[in-house]
Amino acid sequence: MEAENVKTANPVVAYYDSWREGISSFDSARLGAILAEDLDFEGPIAGKRRGAAGFIGGLKRFVEGLQAPIRMLQQVESSDHAAALYDADLPHGTLRFAEFFEFGDGRIRAIKLLYDAAQYRALGGR
Repeated sequence: MEAENVKTANPVVAYYDSWREGISSFDSARLGAILAEDLDFEGPIAGKRRGAAGFIGGLKRFVEGLQAPIRMLQQVESSDHAAALYDADLPHGTLRFAEFFEFGDGRIRAIKLLYDAAQYRALGGR
């Protein structure tokens, strides 16, 4: 892999470091510092939403249900985009997630999250 692009790597690393270990590592202040206030979020259950505060609340609910730290499988970065693929252990099994990021002004401006919503619920996701 090529050397990390500093412009995008730092927000992505900070994003995952602020919650990847579970609720004990959840850091809403750190998230707030790297997310654009008018963050655009899209996910299978939440649909399209705008605003970092609501996203942070939803992410916290997700993290509370994690049974172990997430396992990062792959991350790819460019000058203004990044993508990550990871597995998360939920109460009744493991589910794979993909996240796609857009950056601007040194912050994460948009996140698109992909996963199987029916499987998420069946595995005890909240």
